[in-house]
Amino acid sequence: MLQIRWHARAGQGAVTGAKGLADVVATTGKEVQGFAVYGSAKRGAAMTAYNRIDSEPILNHEKFMEPDYVLVIDPGLTFITDITENEKEDTTYIITTHLSREELLEKKPNLADKKLYTLNCIKIAMDTIKRPIPNTPMLGALMKVSGMLELEFFKSTFKEVLGKKMPQALIDANMLAIDQAYEQVK
Repeated sequence: MLQIRWHARAGQGAVTGAKGLADVVATTGKEVQGFAVYGSAKRGAAMTAYNRIDSEPILNHEKFMEPDYVLVIDPGLTFITDITENEKEDTTYIITTHLSREELLEKKPNLADKKLYTLNCIKIAMDTIKRPIPNTPMLGALMKVSGMLELEFFKSTFKEVLGKKMPQALIDANMLAIDQAYEQVK
């Protein structure tokens, strides 16, 4: 089973990202979950979202997991939340930050021995979508790092998911954000 944990602040699109990823993966015949835990949090409060993906029925509906991937879409949460909680030996981290990988590791040396990828999803979102909602850039980075789905398949299926919720110009901006993140993650 593939398990993904998202760290974000309410309003940054982690719930939409997790559910959108689940919608896309479900078209491949896999079993999926996409859900969040945030209680009565208001915009800006720290929250987590989760995905589980498997070829077998998923019977676990708890938030507890040992993630294969940890996606951090709010840079500050790297410093105030235990993003390594319940990690596996080979958990992969994708963190949005304006810092270089080296600068991030200077400030968070406990990440030095981790599989760590960085990019600035907020800048990508502002440049493309014109809003500080970094969920779609993070999905582009996840597609590159994980290789779970071919990029063009992911984008074409995700367009269908977004098409139910937003105008074409915003869908196009999201596709550009995915492309840029796919290229920039390192």
